[in-house]
Amino acid sequence: MPQISVFYGIIILMNFTDHAPAHFHAWYNEYKVIVSIKEGIVKGEMPGRALKMILEWLEQHREELMENWENAQNGDPLKKIAPLN
Repeated sequence: MPQISVFYGIIILMNFTDHAPAHFHAWYNEYKVIVSIKEGIVKGEMPGRALKMILEWLEQHREELMENWENAQNGDPLKKIAPLN
């Protein structure tokens, strides 16, 4: 699973040809969540502070994430996305 961003120990990943809806994976220590790009719906467990940072990052980079999702669905290379500001 390609890594597209890292910030404050949080790793953001996206799978190629993954299932809908458009989403990304976030890992922090032993915690893992799946976050839908359009709705920001979270599945899994994550400490509150880390989850808040992930959702803030999502808001900053939603358009880039959707571009990466489309690339992933087509088997094209994914672009790195800047960390949380």
